[in-house]
Amino acid sequence: MFDIVRIPAFKDNYIWLLRKGSAAVVVDPGDAAPVLSFLQREGLTLTSILITHHHRDHQGGVSELLAHYSAEVFGPAAESITGLSQPLRGGETICLTSLGVEMQVFAVPGHTLGHLAYYGSGVLFCGDTLFGAGCGRLFEGSPAQMQASLAKLASLPDDTRVYCAHEYTEANLRFALAVESGNRALRDRVDDVAVARAKGDATVPFTIAGEKATNPFLRCREPSVIACAKERGAASDDALAVFTTLRAWKNDF
Repeated sequence: MFDIVRIPAFKDNYIWLLRKGSAAVVVDPGDAAPVLSFLQREGLTLTSILITHHHRDHQGGVSELLAHYSAEVFGPAAESITGLSQPLRGGETICLTSLGVEMQVFAVPGHTLGHLAYYGSGVLFCGDTLFGAGCGRLFEGSPAQMQASLAKLASLPDDTRVYCAHEYTEANLRFALAVESGNRALRDRVDDVAVARAKGDATVPFTIAGEKATNPFLRCREPSVIACAKERGAASDDALAVFTTLRAWKNDF
């Protein structure tokens, strides 16, 4: 098994580094500097880079990393990714040889059209698709695409540990409470996250089970969520209508 290290970047990004022995793999290195510092301090060799989508805060450090290491770069074939050597479209299984790990690749359009997620060994790297108590904005995809992508991720085992790319949980929980104030699991999570953030701790990773209990975007068939969405103008009880209403509301929340 590999260890996973959180490398903070920019205001609220997380770059994830997987390490085993002297080998390392990084996910969404928007900034090369903190990654290079960690690799050099720990005496690690970067062997692979996983990119979920084309936004600069997820791939901006690739060129500089490739100037120091001969790493393979996995990422969306449908998007412009710096240094891409292993183009993917979803449905593949990739082998991270240096870690001795296989990962399934999921196409999860919504935030961007070519967005990918990587799943293996009980962990999920999902970029900007699923967040703690939230989901990504729809910059390129449709509500139907994002809802289908979230459903795909929600179908993973409940104990899957989810590593998203931003520390958004506390803000997302404020919206979740506006949607479903009577949800006891949600209120407990609000308290737990407040304690963690007060101590400067991260709220990532989290589990699929926790999201299904507290994330309104995964709960669009729950009566309480449907009722709230209809108060906000949802045209019907249909899960897509509920999701579309919630996502539009969250944009301006």
